[in-house]
Amino acid sequence: MAYLLNLLYLLLLVLTGPWLLVAVLRTGKYREGLWNRFFGCVPERRGEHPCIWLHAVSVGEVNLLGPLIDVLERDYPQWECVVSTTTRTGMALARKKFAPRVVFYCPLDFSWAVRSAIRRIRPQLIVLAELELWPNLIRIAKRHGIKVAIVNGRLSERSFRGYLRFRPFLCSLFASIDVLAVQDEQYAERFRQLGARPASVHVTGSIKFDGVQTDRQNPATRRLAHLARITSDDIVMLAGSTQDPEEFLALETYQQLSRESPRLRLILVPRHPERFEAVATLLERSGIRWQRRSQLNERDDGPAARVLLVDSVGELGSWWGTAQIAFVGGSLGRRGGQNMIEPAAYGAVVSFGPHTMNFKDIVSLMLAARAAEVVRDGTELTALVRRAIEDQSFAKRLGEAAQTLVRVQAGATARTARLLDPLLGHGTDSTQPQRRSDAA
Repeated sequence: MAYLLNLLYLLLLVLTGPWLLVAVLRTGKYREGLWNRFFGCVPERRGEHPCIWLHAVSVGEVNLLGPLIDVLERDYPQWECVVSTTTRTGMALARKKFAPRVVFYCPLDFSWAVRSAIRRIRPQLIVLAELELWPNLIRIAKRHGIKVAIVNGRLSERSFRGYLRFRPFLCSLFASIDVLAVQDEQYAERFRQLGARPASVHVTGSIKFDGVQTDRQNPATRRLAHLARITSDDIVMLAGSTQDPEEFLALETYQQLSRESPRLRLILVPRHPERFEAVATLLERSGIRWQRRSQLNERDDGPAARVLLVDSVGELGSWWGTAQIAFVGGSLGRRGGQNMIEPAAYGAVVSFGPHTMNFKDIVSLMLAARAAEVVRDGTELTALVRRAIEDQSFAKRLGEAAQTLVRVQAGATARTARLLDPLLGHGTDSTQPQRRSDAA
């Protein structure tokens, strides 16, 4: 099976090679860590402590692992956590968020790369966030006696239909996973139909509701607000995790409404760093006064620009705390939406487009609780922002509903950690303490 998968992956690399080469040359994407990914030349872990290898694809998954790692390291202080990721933005955030822990690019699912990484990391448990179903990684890990868990698991209808076509080949793979901690019962049933053992599948809710900041006066948000010279009189509209043409639509909304509401400010946070310059060009051509996040200076006491481009990675969670009105990007195009929980936790007026299949369960909860609004185009975005500015009772009601929903849904991290307890016990011996709460 491993050899067949290797051949399939190589064929895919050949077919997508021209596109990948263009991406590398134009944006530098995929260039960093290429050697590590292809040959599994990850950092070699020193010491003999038992190890948990946690994998997060990109920024969203990196953020959700934070609370889980905190709980695991608190309850199992003898265990070492290492983190892998796939994307460049995920790596930048993971290095910032998890230092001084070992952080590395996850190897591609070639058997030789996986074996090399496992030999260097020597984990007793591999934890995959959401659904990173790499057959060679899982199969080789199991052959080495390594436990495998999926946390915050989700399986979209589209992915489910695709996996069903290969169910005879994947059934044993799903059955080999020790713990599947999934977000809701619908996902749980899909995993069972694909061959997961019913005893291994558990509904925990979404970890993304845990660990989010609800206090606008937290130090990181206060520092950014001070840096951007945002005052209590300002009404901040933030468009975050955006893709083309969402920045243009947000800018149009700002240009229309700033004439009516001079207190309005706009913050744009593109999803991908390679789009920073394209958005900067858009702002330059608009003729409005704007500023880059990278150029903000605490000693600058001049008048603040009313439009800010955040050209940095890993700060969006704190920037959301400056906003009264939030548009969550990736939802007017084909990306499938981005995480809308962070602005909801701050009690902002949350909006997003109709294409949110990546967060279907969370969107359903928010819409059912009347904690968010769907906008289908620039006209509806402008209308919503205008209403949020003019109708304070509407803005307050929506914001409070969003914040209440986040608080009610919290607790998935603790439930997930309890499910991992039996898997962590297998990596200890008489010289290594069991869970701190059990040993106390």
